[in-house]
This record gives sequence, structure tokens and C-alpha cells, in this order.
Amino acid sequence: MTRKLEGKIAVVTGGTTGIGLATAKRFAQEGAHVYITGRREAELNAAAAEIGNATALQVDSSRLDQLDMLYDHVQEKHGRIDVLFANAGGGSFLPLGEITVDHYEDTFGRNVKGVLFTVQKALPLLVEGSSVIITGSTAASSGTPAFSVYAASKAALRAFTRNWIVDLKGRNIRINTLSPGPTKTPGLVGLVGPDAAGQQALLESFAASIPLGRVGDPDEVAKAAVFLASDDSSFVNGIELFVDGGLRQI
Repeated sequence: MTRKLEGKIAVVTGGTTGIGLATAKRFAQEGAHVYITGRREAELNAAAAEIGNATALQVDSSRLDQLDMLYDHVQEKHGRIDVLFANAGGGSFLPLGEITVDHYEDTFGRNVKGVLFTVQKALPLLVEGSSVIITGSTAASSGTPAFSVYAASKAALRAFTRNWIVDLKGRNIRINTLSPGPTKTPGLVGLVGPDAAGQQALLESFAASIPLGRVGDPDEVAKAAVFLASDDSSFVNGIELFVDGGLRQI
């Protein structure tokens, strides 16, 4: 049986853990050669070994010079990109009244600036029929205590998608937003620190509000990313695909 991404060149930013790692593994299983990026060398190398058909590059997506290095490497080795998963990002809790400039700049630097230039600098390499996937969040569609800066940054990404499909009309490049609900990743549980009991309490509080009664698994989001990356979604463009157990539908 033909694999969905056979022979494709895919780039996954933030590919060392969680949803990024799960997606990179799925892409490789479907036949793609995958470039993964991250900021920590040891985790990058471990992830690349776990994925198999992967190249790991130490890149901070908010650093434009490092994005240039990434795409120069892809240009030299393969000369094209078929799938771009702009996934790197993150956030932390701070309520209104305690938000600092550093908190704002770090969150928007990773989630907005990083995604903007990850996509823009990839344009010369994106081939006709390529797929760009941007990691959004259900946080952008609701209110969460002490999470306004992160939510606003993810809402900006949804606006990017709507506008970029118009900017790229005629190039046959699809751009879609993939918005996970609460998913059991190191990034999510790390919001409350290293205490295992606190992490479990966080997951249980999220699960209580989800119609399916549980949080997601990174591989469940990765399978949706494969759909958006492949020709199975060839007429899907500009959408926000929620992978959230029904959370944003109620």
C-alpha cells in the first residue's frame, strides 16, 4: 500500500517532544524525510534517533538567522519543501495585573514572530501542491484564567491562516490551522511545574470539561496532521481543524 507522504520533504519545527515529535514520527512512517528543529541539542538527537528518517537541526524559530540556516540546509540537501508544520511555540500562566514585558515578548516571539518568519522564509522552497500546517490552540477560542497572552498569540495564528491563503492564491499552496485541545504533553503538564500530583490534577480538570471525558494523546493530533499534510486534504484550505474531543463545540 502506498504511504501518504512517500518521497516528501517535511519540516517540523519544535519536533523534539509532544505533538511535534509524534507528528514527525507519523510523517516518517508515511514515507517523508523529516527535518526537525528544537533548541536543545541532546533532545534533538534523541528525537531524530527515535523518528528514524530524520535530520535534526538546532534552531530557535524566533531567531531569523537560525531559520535562514535551516532553509539553507534544506535547499542544499533537497531543494524543496512539500510539508511545513510550523509547530514550535509555548506559553505560561500569568494573570492580568502581573503580565510583564518579558512574558509578552517571549510568548509572541515564539508563537507569532517565529511562525510568521518560519512560513515566510520557507516560501521559496515550498513547491506547488505543498501543505503548510500551523499549530493553533483551543485557548484562542475561549477564556482561560491567567492565559490571555498565550491565547492572543494563538488567535493571531488563526488570522495569519485566513489572510495567507489569499496572499498565496495561484501558487497552489494550502495553509491550515491545527488546533489541539488539552493534550498530554510535557509542555502542558509543565505549566504547573514538576510535581506529579499537580500535573495529574491539571489533566483531570481539563478532562472534566471535555465531552469525551479525557485529554488527548499527541499521536491523535499527529494523525490529523498527516491528513492535512497529504493529498487526502487536497481541497482543504484555510480551515481550523479542532482535535479536542469536542471541547470547542459546546
